[in-house]
Amino acid sequence: MARVLSLFRPQPFMADVGRRKNAICKMSMDSRARKVFAAAVEAVQPDAVVRQSIERKEDSVVISGQRFTLKHNLHLVGFGKAVLGMAAEAERILGDHLVKGVISVPHGIQQTLQQHGKNHLLLKENSRIRLMEGAKHNLPDIDAQNAAEGIKQLASELTENDLLLVLISGGGSALLPAPIPPISLQEKQDVTRKLAGAGATIQELNTVRRALSVLKGGGLAHCAHPAQVVSLILSDVIGDPLDMIASGPTVWSEVWPEEVWSILEQYKLVNCLPASVKEVLGRPMPRWRENKEESNTSTRVFNTVIGSNSVALKKAGRRARELGFRPIVLAPGVCGDVRAVSRLYGLLARFACSSEEPPPEIAAELLRLGPEVGVESWDLCRTMQVFSEGRTEGWGSTCLLAGGEPTVELTGKGRGGRNQELALRVGLELRDLGLPPDGPVFLSGGTDGQDGPTEAAGAITDGGLCEESQAQGLDIDSVLTNNDSYTFFTRLSAGQRLLVPGLTCTNVMDVHMLLIPPIPVNKT
Repeated sequence: MARVLSLFRPQPFMADVGRRKNAICKMSMDSRARKVFAAAVEAVQPDAVVRQSIERKEDSVVISGQRFTLKHNLHLVGFGKAVLGMAAEAERILGDHLVKGVISVPHGIQQTLQQHGKNHLLLKENSRIRLMEGAKHNLPDIDAQNAAEGIKQLASELTENDLLLVLISGGGSALLPAPIPPISLQEKQDVTRKLAGAGATIQELNTVRRALSVLKGGGLAHCAHPAQVVSLILSDVIGDPLDMIASGPTVWSEVWPEEVWSILEQYKLVNCLPASVKEVLGRPMPRWRENKEESNTSTRVFNTVIGSNSVALKKAGRRARELGFRPIVLAPGVCGDVRAVSRLYGLLARFACSSEEPPPEIAAELLRLGPEVGVESWDLCRTMQVFSEGRTEGWGSTCLLAGGEPTVELTGKGRGGRNQELALRVGLELRDLGLPPDGPVFLSGGTDGQDGPTEAAGAITDGGLCEESQAQGLDIDSVLTNNDSYTFFTRLSAGQRLLVPGLTCTNVMDVHMLLIPPIPVNKT
């Protein structure tokens, strides 16, 4: 009987749930959007992703299900914007077996981390890892080249009994410049700059980079042979293609001269190539087989992605659920022109916010736009199905999550970035869908904390943006023409809509978020 009566007493757990529900109800849509974004960034912190991917078991280490023996044979190299924090954590876990290491990191990063109180991402005082800063302004320079040479030398000295741990993150390509002699760093940069200026795709740029580099396109793995190579990769590229992240220094890729010459001819650059580049491209390829047998190289290389946009979105979804939303992940690879992307989110908002079955024209336009912005028709159909079920069954708030890296066509000289411009354009799309908490909210933010040459990661917007900007004398059309979204959001309501997380120490592209309020149940 006492047991039965106890069921009717107030339970501490239920009381906690009630308090939490009340706290969520009092929290604005804007605040909850910021918390979901913070969770996405937290999920891909450099120390966290390394800690979660490395399982130490006495004198061995298990990485993504693969076991590797440790016998004071561990060497470490790394390159990228997030690598310092990755290396610090790797040394904390495996340091008793670490012989030595070399990492190439951005200029000034140690001082910046210290200023932001992120000392846990710094190497310890007696570290066996040599830290080399370079690539000022994210451009390859002589300091980065010296670091690349140090990495190459370490790898080249290894034996079949050694284990080389390679840490890679976004920005790694600029931090690992190693042109094939006699090509100079400046000559290699000139060729890639001209290609980019002529409209070459990132795939074409990487093909040419690999052909002119000692370490890219599997070159680092070649140098380390016959050692066991294990790469931990924090991806900043849509789809996580291993050969494109930092130009794939541990990913075997044969580059044939005909392919490179075809790209150079397509963009009419053959006649302006330096003599050194012509000499290198005139050599027999693939070049690795000239020097040593590489038949077993691929079996001695293990690459694994330990952090990506998908990982960030998964954690964001869990946080959204805790904050009272039903999470839906649309896609982690949204790309294409920011105008088309903003239209996609505007249409999704209209579809989701409709109290009745939306007109078929909306679904038709969504399916037409999808391929243009990197979203599969299946994902759009699945998302629309969830929205429709929520409408008929009376679900509560929904959080649509996506990631990727849209592009902006530069027509002006203002200050801004793709995330702030996307938020601004989506705000225009939402203008007649109501104000929060009864209307949708959109957030776009870069996980690296920096959107273009600004101090903001992105911005948050809703259906009240147009009226708010008009009341404060701000002309959205002229702002968009001048690509001046940062100035706009800074002036609008004293910058309250800006997303400014500060230094995040990571980068897995952007996070997009569309919060949909509860839609009244259609009882007809």
